[in-house]
Amino acid sequence: MIDRVGIREALASDALAIETLYLEAFPDEDLLPLVWDLQRSRAVSFVGSVDNALVSHACFTPCSIDGKPDRVSLLGPVAVAPDWQRKGIGSAVVRAGLRHLETAGTASVYVLGDPAYYKRFGFEPDDNVTPPYPLPQEWRGAWQSLNLTGERPPLCGKFSVPQAWRRQALWTP
Repeated sequence: MIDRVGIREALASDALAIETLYLEAFPDEDLLPLVWDLQRSRAVSFVGSVDNALVSHACFTPCSIDGKPDRVSLLGPVAVAPDWQRKGIGSAVVRAGLRHLETAGTASVYVLGDPAYYKRFGFEPDDNVTPPYPLPQEWRGAWQSLNLTGERPPLCGKFSVPQAWRRQALWTP
């Protein structure tokens, strides 16, 4: 089934399909304002399609760590159409984005998400970089990073996000 999937960088013409995807994948969450803001920003996103129907999306936002010159990115949101979940399509889209960032010279990628899911990409909990908002204690392991530069020491400092991510509700339950 994964053979029928096409993975590519998202285009402006994908906006309506991406909107529909998030409404289907997250019916109880309103992620659309964030997704729209990210589409208008410097964020890069990738989509997966099956038979020309868009079924997955992953967004990567350029961010910074205060006082550090390293290029870093924030992964999220990620969505997969309900009928296509658990089939490897979301993972393929995330991996495409990670390869793109690595080629572009990004040092590390951060994510606030389920450790059981993101460890498949090599993400590990990160206590060295502080997220932009305090996280509830039960979410501490959900703040994770992936070093894309190999043997380099981990980055330390406060994670700084662009305006689209500066809503505390995105960082707390």
